[in-house]
Amino acid sequence: MDGPVAQRLLAELDVELHERYGGGGDPVRADAADFAPPEGLFLVAWVDGQAEGCAGFRRLDDATAELKRMYVRPERRGTGLARALLAAVEECAVASGYRRMWLETGLPQPEAMALYRASGYEPIASFGQYADSPSQRCFGKALPVT
Repeated sequence: MDGPVAQRLLAELDVELHERYGGGGDPVRADAADFAPPEGLFLVAWVDGQAEGCAGFRRLDDATAELKRMYVRPERRGTGLARALLAAVEECAVASGYRRMWLETGLPQPEAMALYRASGYEPIASFGQYADSPSQRCFGKALPVT
């Protein structure tokens, strides 16, 4: 997550989030230490030698990982890359011993909510930094036990 490729993708994500949600302010990144294995992980998706997306997870509790910084470049959306990236993050979370994945997103990201619902995520109680925001939505999914 500290490398230049990941930083470039996260900068693109920041721009998109600011466009969708409005406002300026600081980048909305989590600390790189949050993604340190074995409690977390950050992945970069490569297509034809180009970094085209990223996602990671971090520990919420012994059984729950939180999906963070899910992003696919606009020109790669609709190709299945987001689904593959999400599946890879889930597999890594299972390998790290997590039994469920939670995430938070918002109404300005309808495509993300559609992806999560289509991938088996269901609405859960609000949590996290934006728990009191009326536009925030939280989803969760039970992960397969290995």
